[in-house]
Amino acid sequence: MTRRWFGSVRSRATLAATLVVAVALLAAGAAVLLSLRSDLTGQAESEAASAARAVAVELSDGRPYDKLTGLDEDDRPVQIVDERGRVVAASEDLERVTGTGADTARPGDPGGRAGGDADDDTDDSDDANDSDDANGSDGPDDDAPAPRGEVDSDTDFSTGTATIDGTTADYRFAAVEVEFEDRGKFTVYAGAPLAAERSAVGTATTAMLIGFPLLLAVVAGATWLVTRRALSPVEGIRREMAAITASEDLARRVPVPATHDEVARLALTTNETLAALESSVERQRRFVADASHELRSPIASLRTQLEVGAAHPELLDLDGAVTDTVRLQTLAADLLLLARLDAGERPGDARFDLGALAREHAEGRAGVTVTADEVPVAGSRAQVGRVLTNLLDNARRHARSAVTVGVRAEGEWAVVAVADDGDGVPEADREHIFERFVRLDEARSRDDGGAGLGLAIARDVAVRHGGTLTVGRAPAGGALFELRLPRAR
Repeated sequence: MTRRWFGSVRSRATLAATLVVAVALLAAGAAVLLSLRSDLTGQAESEAASAARAVAVELSDGRPYDKLTGLDEDDRPVQIVDERGRVVAASEDLERVTGTGADTARPGDPGGRAGGDADDDTDDSDDANDSDDANGSDGPDDDAPAPRGEVDSDTDFSTGTATIDGTTADYRFAAVEVEFEDRGKFTVYAGAPLAAERSAVGTATTAMLIGFPLLLAVVAGATWLVTRRALSPVEGIRREMAAITASEDLARRVPVPATHDEVARLALTTNETLAALESSVERQRRFVADASHELRSPIASLRTQLEVGAAHPELLDLDGAVTDTVRLQTLAADLLLLARLDAGERPGDARFDLGALAREHAEGRAGVTVTADEVPVAGSRAQVGRVLTNLLDNARRHARSAVTVGVRAEGEWAVVAVADDGDGVPEADREHIFERFVRLDEARSRDDGGAGLGLAIARDVAVRHGGTLTVGRAPAGGALFELRLPRAR
């Protein structure tokens, strides 16, 4: 059942369309999420950098730690770390922090270096001085100008967490360095919350997880219905073809939809094929019927003569029997050649001189004049010779006194012209005479045993060789047959 389902054009089209849309949706969804995350992260970085640089500017102006306005914000974690990694100032409500490179969240937290080293009295003294500086008191001279620092133009970013008033959240931290000549280098860390980024990305992801399957289901259903509607004419064509095959009625035709698309063109082509097949079958039927009729007459005549000869030997018309036998032999040869031509037999590629062949077949014929140039052609010498024989026989039967044959080169063509001085062929019958078993009324009265296959064979051979055979009016008033074959290169 599964194999049959996948064998359907409709199912394969539906599956392909669904897969393409699914890949496109996944790619678009990933791009949207990445862009959304990048934009929101960039916004958080901008906020964090602005806050860190504002604190760094105040610090560079020599403002005491307890006077820095950036440390008073309740919802933004801020740390100031010296070059030895000690926290010298931080936001009031900051409890824990990661991502800033410091071991502690606030100055003097247990386990951190902000409290100093118990084994180094010098460090203790330095820590005490730093602690005094951190409290903004006991400066060397309150009236002396505060030392100014230089704020670095670069900003570094990192991601971490911070706990403020017992609430832990993710933050994007910006780090700005401030360097003093006498106090060394300090780094100001300020964080901006990533809650908006996490929330927006989560909401978008949830919407995609819910919406994408629904959209794929809609695409699959729509594709299934559309392909079903589009392929319904094809099913109608298939059913009609099956009915034609079962009934063997080639006169029937498949329905042509009014859509003017590929299916409609398929139906038109199918009907054209059926018409050509019907014509071919009808032509074969007529051919068999005409061949049977043509064979019946000489066979009946020959049988009659043999029966008379058997009963009365002295009455046997031996010449007539030989004539009927020759007619049968010629007709059988014509039928065999037509069958081979209909079967698509290739003419071969032998090279020969058409002028010499024309002189050869005209030799010994009374009243025939030949003017032939040397023109090489390629193909079956025997079949082209048969064409010349048929044209000469036809011209001699209808000529009053003379037949002329001319062979010449005309561009890429080799042309054979056979003309007679008879009554010619009426214009209305000039294509009709090339049909099989066709003899005009005038020809019937003068044709001695012709079956009406000579000109049909001649045209078929010409077409098989890539040429043409036409009839027109000769200068003397009779028929002019022109055989054109491609010249051999």
